[in-house]
Amino acid sequence: MPIAPQGWPFLIPTALLWLLSAALHWTLAAWLLFFLLAFMLNFFRDPERAFPQVPGAFVAPADGKVIRAERQKDGSLRVDIFMNVFDVHVNRAPMSGRITHMAYTPGRFVNASFEEASTVNERNRIEMRTDEGMTIAFTQIAGLVARRIVSYVCVGDHVTGGQRIGMIRFGSRVDCEIPAGYELCVRLGDKTRAGETVLARPETGSDHA
Repeated sequence: MPIAPQGWPFLIPTALLWLLSAALHWTLAAWLLFFLLAFMLNFFRDPERAFPQVPGAFVAPADGKVIRAERQKDGSLRVDIFMNVFDVHVNRAPMSGRITHMAYTPGRFVNASFEEASTVNERNRIEMRTDEGMTIAFTQIAGLVARRIVSYVCVGDHVTGGQRIGMIRFGSRVDCEIPAGYELCVRLGDKTRAGETVLARPETGSDHA
């Protein structure tokens, strides 16, 4: 299983301490370090994904559970995905396009499943101009345990759908803003896979179809 590069500074020292504890027969410490190492290997895993060939689709940028899926008053869609500590935390581009704006906001670390997390927590909002000419946005939000948002992209970069664009360490959420003219393909409680699950697709007859 591929590992995200950000994981190695955590994994290597833990593995060395585990080996040392085992060699010195520090049984309790060795077992605790073993479980910690297993947890981190699971957290920092970065599996390959097959981006769906659905024209105009807005694809999930994160693994996790859908905690909001609704149409806004202006016709746009809002889909929020909560990632627990056992989900893959590498985020991916939901569509192909160019990064036009990134805004990092420092903040608190309340539980990411709470609604207020969208406005009070540390977060990084990314706007894109898609290859189809639309403006989309999604926001990486740190959570109760997550304390670091890592970006792999910069303003001006062109990304392809499903490309890795960053990660959030140790539990978090991603809020998605989808323009009008789309229909929801997920509902509350659905599980998503970054780079694979279609969150929304163009409505029949829309400009995006």
